[in-house]
Amino acid sequence: MGTSSLLLSLLARAHRFVASRRLTLAAFPFSATAAVRVTAWLSASLGQPHSHSALHYVTLTLTLLPIVALVLYITITRLRQRPVYLVDYACFRPPSSLRAPLAKYVEHTELAPCFDAKSVGFQSRLIERSGFGEETCLPPALHLIPPAKTLNAARAEAEQGIFSAVDAVLAKTGVRAGDIGVVVVNCTLFAPTPSMADMVVRRYGLRSDVRCFSLSGMGCSAGIAAVGLAQNILQCDNGRAYALVVSTEILTADYYSGNERAMLLQNCLFRMGASAALLSTSRVHARYRLARVVRTHAGHDDRAYGCVQQEDDAAGERGIALSKDVMPVAGDTLTSHMATLGPLVLPASELLAYALSFIARRVFKKDIKPYIPEFRTAFEHFCIHAGGRAVIDELQRGLGLSDELVEPSRMALHRFGNTSSSSVWYELAYLEAKGRVHEGDRVWTIGFGSGFKCNSAVWVCLRPPAPLVSGPWDGCMHRYPVTAV
Repeated sequence: MGTSSLLLSLLARAHRFVASRRLTLAAFPFSATAAVRVTAWLSASLGQPHSHSALHYVTLTLTLLPIVALVLYITITRLRQRPVYLVDYACFRPPSSLRAPLAKYVEHTELAPCFDAKSVGFQSRLIERSGFGEETCLPPALHLIPPAKTLNAARAEAEQGIFSAVDAVLAKTGVRAGDIGVVVVNCTLFAPTPSMADMVVRRYGLRSDVRCFSLSGMGCSAGIAAVGLAQNILQCDNGRAYALVVSTEILTADYYSGNERAMLLQNCLFRMGASAALLSTSRVHARYRLARVVRTHAGHDDRAYGCVQQEDDAAGERGIALSKDVMPVAGDTLTSHMATLGPLVLPASELLAYALSFIARRVFKKDIKPYIPEFRTAFEHFCIHAGGRAVIDELQRGLGLSDELVEPSRMALHRFGNTSSSSVWYELAYLEAKGRVHEGDRVWTIGFGSGFKCNSAVWVCLRPPAPLVSGPWDGCMHRYPVTAV
């Protein structure tokens, strides 16, 4: 973390604290003035305007205490935001009939008329180095030769993944669909009309005053942004019992049928996946408490803004172009993000060690290696977005994490591929299936997305899952972790 970034982060938080609570804070001097005036009036009424007798002090105390107590009550009520909890979550597990092992994928690309020999070879080499296993899945329309990139096929893919995840979370929690007051669905590429949030409302017959939001174009970090949006609504509206957050990526409509290498990456890396999470302000039956959501946006920088772009190639084929700047931009954005998150989660000892390291380097002018805060002291578990092998490697190196701490990300990438914003939920499910999450454990979920963005959510475990609950890992948990990744 840069010192200037850390200082700016602390100043920005102080400004937001004062600005958001200015009316409450302003009440203190006004209440004190009112108390003094009332006391003077009472003293004058008792014929003792300047008396310092015991009666005067009793009058002052009796007048001042209720006013101060009222102001303190209002202040504490305003300052304490209502906590938001994760009741439970579920992940869509595609059927085995949709598996896309390497040999099958290469055969289909060879037979597809849209790819030349160089593009086929490039995709083959990329998948070989991707960290994928043989069980990642593609939607039905992409198993056809050539792929059927129709709107109806894309809607069918969305319904299959989203409805399966929502069905599962409602069954796990026993929550009635009529109790859901907020729906947030995020998907980067597919934005149909009516929206996917409307699809959920129609399918489950949600109430007419439900608040619906569909987030698009925000990349793989949108799932955490969706959680933050649901959190804000639940904290502001007492009448919303539950918020449903659905994260997915629909591949059918935006499959790239061209030969630009920068755009072929999306075909090779993304696979089917979806998650559904139920949030509430009630702690009853909750599994996790949402400790905080932190978001960092680097869109002011041209290089960061342009490193992930949806565009047309020279032949008019639309796809997602990933530039070579993606990894450097991700590293820079992560550094800025850590400068914001660090003061909120790191223990005082780590912040002090960093400050002393900075002072030593400046005062003694020696080539002292800067101290990197130990984020392992703030979290027991890390769910890093499984965006690809290089992404996981870079974060493991930058944060100094052990192989065991990044195991959930690597195994989710191996078993399910890059499922975009839903990947962190597959990783949390992996940790729970392994029985590693215990009461009080802190889980850091972090995602990166176009724009360029880095978003985090910190969860505190309240109630671990029942033993032998594997969720999307059911039937294959015994094979993990694998070593050839």
